[in-house]
Amino acid sequence: MTPITTVEGRRLALSNLDKVIYPGNGFTKGEVLHYYATVAGALLPHVRDRPVSFLRYPDGADGQRFFTKNPPPGTPAWVETVRVPRSEDQLAEQVVVGDLATLVWAANLVVEFHVPQWTTGRPAVADRLVLDLDPGAPAGVAECCAVALWLRERLEADGLEAYAKTSGSKGMHLSVPLEPTPSERVSAYAKALAQEAEGALPELVVHRMAKALRPGKVFVDHSQNAAAKTTAAPYTLRARALPTVSAPVSWAEVAGGARDRDPGALVFVADEVVARLARDGDLFAPLADPARARALPRAGGRTEPGGRTAGAP
Repeated sequence: MTPITTVEGRRLALSNLDKVIYPGNGFTKGEVLHYYATVAGALLPHVRDRPVSFLRYPDGADGQRFFTKNPPPGTPAWVETVRVPRSEDQLAEQVVVGDLATLVWAANLVVEFHVPQWTTGRPAVADRLVLDLDPGAPAGVAECCAVALWLRERLEADGLEAYAKTSGSKGMHLSVPLEPTPSERVSAYAKALAQEAEGALPELVVHRMAKALRPGKVFVDHSQNAAAKTTAAPYTLRARALPTVSAPVSWAEVAGGARDRDPGALVFVADEVVARLARDGDLFAPLADPARARALPRAGGRTEPGGRTAGAP
């Protein structure tokens, strides 16, 4: 018999709760659902009002995976969907995960949550900038941390405040709260920043995706600022052997990762993230606070405190 539960007045049928999803430690589907319900208060502000894309892996992290932007078959009528641009001349429906009931329904499908840098009311107008730091072996988390520290300082010179999280896979993500800015402009700024990082740290950084360039270096992926692209949401589980999470981290932890060079540093599984939230709260909360947003600097100068652009009249 399929268990039925009620979440915020919505009846949900939950299936295969004893099924092992993460073979590395035997983490089950029931534990996946419990994790998402436990972290909902922190996760929901970062996906609310954004069209969600799902990476589904219903047979576990070592089974078939498929990425979908369309509402999955059997999506209940009460789940919020929104029509958003899929191409220049096409609109398509996507799910919006705005409440606990929708989150639990989606978690029952066994998913990673991925979102764009814009909200449903303003497609292709970003309120976040993101840089995905992806190490090429033998580079690892220590190299990502070193690059993250450089990028943080450089962003601060432009009046922008960066927040770090693990990708839940091999690398790290840096996110910056922005005043609403066209995605094309954010993409251009992020690309220029990645190129500048490569120029300053040529032994550590590459700004192009070509695999031949990446061994031993960190690819600063700026492409996820494009309006059509998405990034793993804070607190999402990832499809790995263990239930690793894209987990916010402090800058002190990033500095420690660069210093200590521990390959296991800054890798957090679900239970650890729950404990971190209880201890530290949501380290990514400023990203959901409009008061923390800052203007992207104009071309040709760095933004100084107070919004004035250095070198501008």
